[in-house]
Amino acid sequence: MSKEAMYYLKKDNDVVQCVLCPHGCVISPGNKGICRVRLNDNGILKSINYGLCTALAIDPIEKKPLFDFFPGSSILSVGTFGCNLKCSFCQNWEIAHGEDPAKQEITPKELADLAEKHKGNDNIGIAYTYSEPLMWYEFVLEACKEIKKKELKNVLVSNGYINEEPLKELIPFLDAANIDIKAFNQAFYPKMCKGKLNPVLKTVEILAGQCHVEVTTLVIPKENDALEEIEELAKWLKSISPSISLHLTRYFPNYQLNLPPTPIKSLEKAREAAMKHLTKVYLGNVP
Repeated sequence: MSKEAMYYLKKDNDVVQCVLCPHGCVISPGNKGICRVRLNDNGILKSINYGLCTALAIDPIEKKPLFDFFPGSSILSVGTFGCNLKCSFCQNWEIAHGEDPAKQEITPKELADLAEKHKGNDNIGIAYTYSEPLMWYEFVLEACKEIKKKELKNVLVSNGYINEEPLKELIPFLDAANIDIKAFNQAFYPKMCKGKLNPVLKTVEILAGQCHVEVTTLVIPKENDALEEIEELAKWLKSISPSISLHLTRYFPNYQLNLPPTPIKSLEKAREAAMKHLTKVYLGNVP
């Protein structure tokens, strides 16, 4: 399935520029953007993952992780393939960067109907998650509108790497978001994720005034685990909203990164540092 993408500019010789995310990929005919799911089809930018689902499951809301948004409830979690960052430590790399992940077709209305069907199982709505839902933008926007017709909740679990205009178009339909801040230092993003930190921070700032927001940081030894950095992140989050929850998650070797797992003691110290500024700091991927 495919659909003409939103947020792109047409240039000479059937070249297009995608303006969905900060990469601003300039794409010649027959080629794709960094995300691998936006294709220049003879001068028309197509979303080639539209309606293609790689993962679908009922999860506890805490698994997103959202600990302070309808705790104890369930949520229908859905994902596609593709991502606009290239994190060497990706935890879902099989669907985010895999060559041919298994897919099934679904429409936004079918997805919303399925969420409604599971309402009796404490399901509160849909979480767009697993890979990068913002690279499924057209589908997610339409599904969010369908969910709102059923008075259910929309949850975004994202890397936050998106431009302001498309983000603001999506926000009226969002109830909660968990945004990954991969690290709170400028050098980490280009080195480890092939992106930039500032657009992600801007996303958190914009969302915090509009819906429930929690933030996740995967703590990687010697890369982003300095206590000063964790404390600065917590201080910055407090300046945005003292009610933001922070999840400090244990890293395990995955994809292209083979460092040893984060010591639990390091996570505990990181939590102590963050608690100087925030009241809700949680540890993840630990017993």
